[in-house]
Amino acid sequence: MNDLVLKNCKFVDNSDNNYIGIKNGKIAEISKQPLKGDNEVDVKNNFVLPGLIDPHVHFRDPGLTYKESLKTGSLAAANGGFTTILDMPNTIPPTDTAKAFKEKKKIGENKSIVNFGLHAGVKDLDNLRKIAKLNPASFKIFMDLFSDSEIEDMFKNISIINKEYGSKSKLQHIITLHCENKEIIEENTKRLKRLGCTRGNTAIDYSYARPSESELVSVGYATFLAEKYKLSLHICHLSTKKSLDYLKSLKLALDKFDITTEITPHHLLLNNTAFDKFGTMLKTNPPLRPEGENLTISNLKNINMIGTDHAPHSLEEKQKGVWDSSPGIPNLETTLPLLLTEVNKGNIDLKMIPKLMSENPAHRFNIENKGKIKIDYDADLVVVDLKKKGKFKLDEFYTKAEYSPFENCEYKGIATMTICNGNIIMKENYIEDNFDLNNNNARKYVYD
Repeated sequence: MNDLVLKNCKFVDNSDNNYIGIKNGKIAEISKQPLKGDNEVDVKNNFVLPGLIDPHVHFRDPGLTYKESLKTGSLAAANGGFTTILDMPNTIPPTDTAKAFKEKKKIGENKSIVNFGLHAGVKDLDNLRKIAKLNPASFKIFMDLFSDSEIEDMFKNISIINKEYGSKSKLQHIITLHCENKEIIEENTKRLKRLGCTRGNTAIDYSYARPSESELVSVGYATFLAEKYKLSLHICHLSTKKSLDYLKSLKLALDKFDITTEITPHHLLLNNTAFDKFGTMLKTNPPLRPEGENLTISNLKNINMIGTDHAPHSLEEKQKGVWDSSPGIPNLETTLPLLLTEVNKGNIDLKMIPKLMSENPAHRFNIENKGKIKIDYDADLVVVDLKKKGKFKLDEFYTKAEYSPFENCEYKGIATMTICNGNIIMKENYIEDNFDLNNNNARKYVYD
């Protein structure tokens, strides 16, 4: 007998009525014939997708939990159809020591209602050695914060770690990158601030302070170092056509070059003219690009995955002017409906959603038994209603963020149920506050 059976399911590659039997947190059966279970749920011929995996979130825990915590962030993830998240290391303290890494992992085990992994920061060789044993999702480098020589030292040290621990670890340690060039940003910011003294600055100036050239130069340097030190790269929030074209040409020249890319929903759907409407609420790094320089839906076929870069701040922090407002946009609860809306418009093939948001992230970040609807895989699933219409309302979100550039935008298509390790954790926008975190199948650290 199954613990849970989902009846009348559609799959992206099989729209007939299907049944999914779930037992002990795993997918036990997939059948066109009715199955029996202790709990049977009719999904009413809606599509069932693999649970979404977000490779890029900032949950601000520890140290900045007034913006978001692992509890509230995971609630937002569940509401958005995500069953696994990978959290970035720029918290207080940063996750760049074994002690900080273990403490954040413990926080996740106590607070999160979805599966999680942790990216690690890069401090020095000794700390890298210790963190490598803890199986981080990757080592993250914010290239906009360091000089070229400092960045090369980081690459060199990670290559040493890979040689020492790579064969013993579950992971070949990937470098995850924020690609913007520090020197170019500093020079352009100074120039625009000087101009602002006479003509004033507006929010769109931020996109020119961190120009497309900054990303391209940084991507070029990162790939040079990756080839030199034989390292694998994942480039976060790629935002410019020139960078993508460069990477495409590089892959053609170097067939075995191991690099993957990610795009955010805001870089995919907006350009920098949106600053005129939303002002500093749209401020993020890298910034939205001018039309013609930006990536669009037509480029998705050459992108490996979609990451939300969910990065909430307080309203006060977002309203301090073009230079002092904090960069970051909350996205966990808007991303899937935005993409499903594009599916309904005929702009995206529905089959791309599980590929870009489940299968590819699971493969790239070595997350075992996730990313597909397959027997013996973890029962991480999301039911989507492609016909359901609505408008984004902040009071229906679980994130602590009180802003979104997509507030009041209309959508068609949304997650109506999220199942994590066989547990229904969200249904029709409702999540129980007393979800049993002591349940061993509730969620897990994905690299244990």
